[in-house]
This record gives sequence, structure tokens and C-alpha cells, in this order.
Amino acid sequence: MSSVVITDLESLLASSEGTLYLTLDRTFIEFESIITALHDEVEKSRYLVDQSRTRPSRAPQLQLLEEWSLDGDTARFCKKLHVVPEVFAGIAQRISGHPIFYNASNNPQLPVPIQLAIFLNAAGHYSNALTTEDLAEWAGVSVGTVYNCFCHVMITVLQHHDDAIHFDPMEAKDQEEIHRAKVWVERKGCFDWRNSFLCMDGSLFKLFQKPGWHGEGFYDRKSRYSLSSQVSIIRHRR
Repeated sequence: MSSVVITDLESLLASSEGTLYLTLDRTFIEFESIITALHDEVEKSRYLVDQSRTRPSRAPQLQLLEEWSLDGDTARFCKKLHVVPEVFAGIAQRISGHPIFYNASNNPQLPVPIQLAIFLNAAGHYSNALTTEDLAEWAGVSVGTVYNCFCHVMITVLQHHDDAIHFDPMEAKDQEEIHRAKVWVERKGCFDWRNSFLCMDGSLFKLFQKPGWHGEGFYDRKSRYSLSSQVSIIRHRR
């Protein structure tokens, strides 16, 4: 069908040059109809295997982020992106000038705030909520676009690592932040960890069978019985 449409397009252009009975409006309308037919043909042949496959329906929810930000609904905004709107706007402004977000293609990339929102939604979730299919449905984009957003944002964020993450013991601002982190660890954790801050990692050790004493307490989120261990590196004891 595409070859027939192209032939019609060539004949239309040839006739419009040599005849006067076609008006400009009629030529433009026929030209637009041919472009529409070409577009429909491309849409039908996007899939190489299953030609009968239809385009999946998507209902993007990104517009809700803007509504929550304008309405002051910070809780819902943070539930999706795990940052407040002010922090989100600051990160988007900081990374927007990176050349990775621009290309010479006729199909421009998604705006930087949308790519950042997709990345933060993925970074703040795990397990089934982290699948690219779910993120694609949430953002109203394809799975490939979700993957590209991951790569673009991660590359730009890593380049700002040294500027955004630093602790200078000589600066009063950093000392206050370290003290607040230690107080939070002591309040939420245990007394022995009161002088720790930054990151804490853990690992699970699988058990051979269900323990006989408080056995259900050892049942973890991976549907198995295990012991949880955590490692804390205390700065002044390393």
C-alpha cells in the first residue's frame, strides 16, 4: 500500500505543476490526505511479528503531580517521587542543561522534569512496583522510553555527586547535618548506633527450616525464613 500512496503523491505533484484547474486549497487537502494515509500505514506496520496487534491503551498520571504541587498536597507528591516539590524543581533545574537530554532527531526527547519524575518514581519503589511495564503505564510512555529516562537521569545525577554529597568537618552547616543524622539514628535505631550516620546495609541468611520458637517472626518479605544482619561502620572506630 505504501508504494501505491507514494506513486499517487508523485502524480499529484506532477499534475499540480502542469495544470491550472487545481487550486492551492485542493492540492493542499489532497496532499494532507496522502500524508495521513502514510501515517496510518506506518502505524499498522510497527510490529514485525504480529500485524494484528493493537496499540496498548495508556492513561498517564503525570498531570496529577502538578495538581498536587499546586494544591499543596505534599504527601501524595512525596508518595510517588519521595521528594518534596521544591527539591524536585531544584534537581530538574540543576540537570536540565546536560547535553544528554538533547539530540538532532526530529523526535525530541521528553521534557527533563518528566524524565526525572519517571526516574524518581522507580528509585523510590521496589519489587513489583518497580517493573518497567507498570512505570510505562503510569507515565503513558513505552518501556523503551522508561529505560532511556533511567540512563539519562542517572548519568546527569552522578556528575553532580561531588557537589551534592559532601561532609566537611570544618563547616558548621555540615556538622549540624551530621548531628541531626546521629540523633535520628539513636531515636529510630538503638543506643549502640548513636554515633553512626550515612548508610547502613543489611543481608539475609536463609534458614533450613522454620524455627520452633517465634517461627513466624522469621518469615521475611521474600516468602522464606531467614535471619537479618546489618553492618554499621562507626566513623571514629574504623
